[in-house]
Amino acid sequence: QVQFVESGGGLVQPGGSLRLSCAASGSIRSFYAMGWYRQAPGKQRELVASIISGGITSYEDSVEGRFTISRDNAKNMVHLQMNSLKPEDTAVYYCNWASSSMWSDWGQGTQVTVSS
Repeated sequence: QVQFVESGGGLVQPGGSLRLSCAASGSIRSFYAMGWYRQAPGKQRELVASIISGGITSYEDSVEGRFTISRDNAKNMVHLQMNSLKPEDTAVYYCNWASSSMWSDWGQGTQVTVSS
């Protein structure tokens, strides 16, 4: 089972930016869709961005135009560039396969806090 380790979170002011990274312990072949998820306190984990083969991306409505997901298959890395951050983006962010049928055990995630 491929394991994922997330990094890059932190405390940022509204309107700021962060770049999250996800390192996979094994190959993330280009035809397997990858996703970034987040879980805010008291809420369910939700998929916010996904990327499939050929670089085709999909975003949850609230982050469309602000977040950009990318992948480096050669380095087994997935990134999430987050711009124009809002307090409602505060959550623990995780990466995993985009398909729930393929999910690996969840990692510890990386905390993103947007606050002035």
